[in-house]
Amino acid sequence: MAVMMHRGAPVIVNRLSRLMGDRRLNIQAVADGTGLTRKTIHDLYHNKSVQIHLETLDKLCAFFQVGPEQIFEFQPTPEQQPEAQ
Repeated sequence: MAVMMHRGAPVIVNRLSRLMGDRRLNIQAVADGTGLTRKTIHDLYHNKSVQIHLETLDKLCAFFQVGPEQIFEFQPTPEQQPEAQ
């Protein structure tokens, strides 16, 4: 599981490596199945990407037959949590 950080706290969790592992898929298989470059999948898998194009996300969602929330998960920091009323 890869985590994008914001001021030292997790914000976006990248679940691509877990999704690939659950399905026993390697980087090349996902690249072949999506039409994305091996480098793109490699960088996402190893959490080296700082952004993702919507077209890339769309291809991953279609390939895995999942929604974006199963590839990326938002985990708000304490200051992003809504205040209790």
